[in-house]
Parts: sequence; structure tokens; C-alpha cells
Amino acid sequence: MARERLVRVLDWRKSDVEQRFGFKGAKFTDTNPFLTFAFGMILWLLIYGPLFLLPPHLRAHPWAKFFLDRGPTPFFTVLFFCWAMAILVVKFGKLGLQRRALGLMVVPHSQDFTLAPATAKDILDRMYGLVDDPRNFVLLNRIERALSNLSNIGVISDVSEILRAQGENDEGQMESSYALIRGFIWCIPILGFIGTVLGLSQAIGNFGGMLSGSASLDDIKVGLQSVTGGLATAFDTTLIALLAALVTQLLMTALKKKEETFLDECKEYCQAYVVGKLRLAHLQSDDLSDLPVAPSLPPEAATGEVP
Repeated sequence: MARERLVRVLDWRKSDVEQRFGFKGAKFTDTNPFLTFAFGMILWLLIYGPLFLLPPHLRAHPWAKFFLDRGPTPFFTVLFFCWAMAILVVKFGKLGLQRRALGLMVVPHSQDFTLAPATAKDILDRMYGLVDDPRNFVLLNRIERALSNLSNIGVISDVSEILRAQGENDEGQMESSYALIRGFIWCIPILGFIGTVLGLSQAIGNFGGMLSGSASLDDIKVGLQSVTGGLATAFDTTLIALLAALVTQLLMTALKKKEETFLDECKEYCQAYVVGKLRLAHLQSDDLSDLPVAPSLPPEAATGEVP
């Protein structure tokens, strides 16, 4: 199990998507906001760039007007949606990298192998040989934290407690990694409602201006077109926002379910191949056998009788 004899299977610094683009990689499946914003901006330009370049007769198409002629709120709605999609895509890639650690033969699966302070060092050396840094992987970080202090642990329940506490920390880390997306899910509908207010305000203002003057029937028809234009802004901006929030929520829920399944698999792995192979109680009994034994007392001393 010597470290130099092992071929490195996973290199987080070369495999993490954020590291490959020159950004500082976030912990585990969390994402770097600067990289995801850059990806989201690129996606936003891919959507709006062709729309901005449309000739005038195509810009009058209902679908083009849906995004271009409904005030400023659709621009921000689509930008936040693209940013959220970039976060989900990056998280999906980082989750795939974390899942690859489950396939590593870190702890021997043979029934004859037992995990003890003497063999824990070999397992740690093996981990550092298979990956560049176990602390960058959810599963290996749990194992490393449990085995690095194995010589100071008294009973198996202490190891289980360390793994349980680390598992709770990983779950909290996973929950916090979705904070920005949850903010977008809250913010996007608000932008839609702001567009609704702006559209209704425009429609009511145009309608009031039309009624205040003495206009012919043709002028009233022209004025009603501006009123309906304001109503279109009101309802279309809300529709765009609600659809964007719905898609974001569904994709986030699906990815979060995958992360929860991965954390459960890490817990099962540690239970089967770490806790299940510990033999701390046996080692303690062996250690006790090496301690000096106090000399036995004569029968007279035991009974308290004086010769």
C-alpha cells in the first residue's frame, strides 16, 4: 500500500471544472459565483444576441416582441435564469467528480481485513496515493477525519459519532450551496410582478390620457392599441418570470435529490467499510494483556486474619 506504488486515479485540481477555468474551486459541490455568473452571461448573450441582431421585420414577430418589447424586466429575468442554469450545470459536473470517489478501493473489501490503528496509516497512505488531496472529496474527507485520530479513539461508537457529525456538516454544506439559486427562485417572480405593475401603469395612463381628450373614433382605436400594449407587458413579463422560476425549481429539486442520494451512499460506505471493519475492542484487550499484573495477596491478607 505504499503511496509511491499507487497510480493517482483522481486529481481534483485538474478535474474540477472551476479549477480548469482558472477559478478557485469551491468546496465539494458548491460553486464559484464569479465563474457561474460568467457562464450565465455567456448563455444570456447566446439568447439575446441573435434577437438584437434581427432585422426590423423579424423583430415585429410576437416571439421576438415577447423578449424585446416588454420593458426592462425580461432582460434581468432571463439573466438570473441563465445564472441559475449555470450554477446547476457546474454543480452537476462537480457532483459527478465526487461520485467517482465511491469507486475507489480505499478500504479493502475482503472479509479478512480489519481496521485498527496499525492498519489505519496504510489506508491513509493509500488515499493520498489515489487522489491528490482526500479533503477535497466528501467521502474521502470523512474517512480521513475518522482514521487520522483512530489511535486516540476508545470505542467504535466514537468513530461512528465522528462520521455522523461529519455527515451532518456535509449535509449543511450541501444545503448552503443552494442559497443563491433559492434567492433567484424568489427574485425572478418578483421581477415578473414588477413588470406587471409597470405594464398596468402604462396601460392605465394611456387609457386615462385617451379619455381626457376629445378624440374621434379612429383616435380611440389608436389609443386602445397602446392600452393593450401595456396589458401585454403586464402579463407577458409575469409569464416569463413564472416559467423561469418553475423550470429552475424543478431542476434544482432534481439535482438536490441526486446530492442527497450521494450523501446517503457515502454514509453507507463508511458504515460498511469503516465502522464495520473496526476492531478497537479487540486491540484494547490485547493492550491490557501487556500491562503489569499486581502480585496476588496471600490468603491471610485477603481474609484479614493475622497469624
